[in-house]
Amino acid sequence: MFNRLADVVVSDLLGLQADTSVAESLHFFIMDITKIFFMLIVVIYLMGLFRSFVSAEKVRNYVQGKAEWVARSLAILLGAVTPFCSCSSVPLFIGFVEAGIPLGVTFSFLIASPMINEIAVVMLFGIVGWKITALYIFSGMVVAFVGGIIIQKFKPERWVEDYVWKIRMGEAQTLEQDNSLPARHRYALTEVKTIVGRIWKWVILGVGAGALFHGYFPQQWASNLGDANNFLAVPMAVIMGVPLYSNAVGVIPLAEAMLLKGVAIGTTLAFMMSIAAISVPELVILRKVIKWQALVLFTTIVTLSIILVGWFLNSIL
Repeated sequence: MFNRLADVVVSDLLGLQADTSVAESLHFFIMDITKIFFMLIVVIYLMGLFRSFVSAEKVRNYVQGKAEWVARSLAILLGAVTPFCSCSSVPLFIGFVEAGIPLGVTFSFLIASPMINEIAVVMLFGIVGWKITALYIFSGMVVAFVGGIIIQKFKPERWVEDYVWKIRMGEAQTLEQDNSLPARHRYALTEVKTIVGRIWKWVILGVGAGALFHGYFPQQWASNLGDANNFLAVPMAVIMGVPLYSNAVGVIPLAEAMLLKGVAIGTTLAFMMSIAAISVPELVILRKVIKWQALVLFTTIVTLSIILVGWFLNSIL
């Protein structure tokens, strides 16, 4: 449906030749912008309904008291399926600390939550299929699990800001006291307006960048990045991704364009994971609860883990 709409606009209305860079870029932009916003509205609404049943307090209580490896696995799974963004990091971090949950488990949750964003996963599935989506989810879980273990080895408790140990998160306030279906529907609609209102510009920028990449990126450069034997391709992709201010949703169109150009899967997913897991907003907010030593440790370990995952995927695919 979306591809046909792009065909109509580019070929029938504008009369552009299909094999030109302008036509390819415009076709990609129209197809992706309509598809992504359609999926965003549907998925955010459904996740809004789910969010009306799940609170940060419930997540904390569910993890509390479990064996460390069980708690870490649960934290990663909950991070993957719960719609908490980086803005939830501070209260969740404080709540996990107050509950006595090991900081390594908390960091596993903080890595998994933005990286395996449920909205991004559904969109990724709709754009590139289940195989690449499954690889992305599995890779994100591995990075979160291993990264949390390594961080725990450095005893990061000493780098938590003092005030965090003195605060009790308490019972989270429900966003809707009315638990009726109409109230949950209103909450889901509010989620759609809020989230789309917050990320629409990044979606447009992401689709625009992907369109330019798809239509104008030199094929020789794409071939170099697409060479799985290019040892530097993955580190370069991660280094480029770390400082970018976006989220997994905004970067999916660019990842799609990279794959269509022939960039290796490991390189593409490493680029996507670096933007999602080590975004600037996430680091800025985390700095409020941990000292710079812990922030550097967190960033370094996650970056190296993503590079290793990218190399591994390129070696087997």
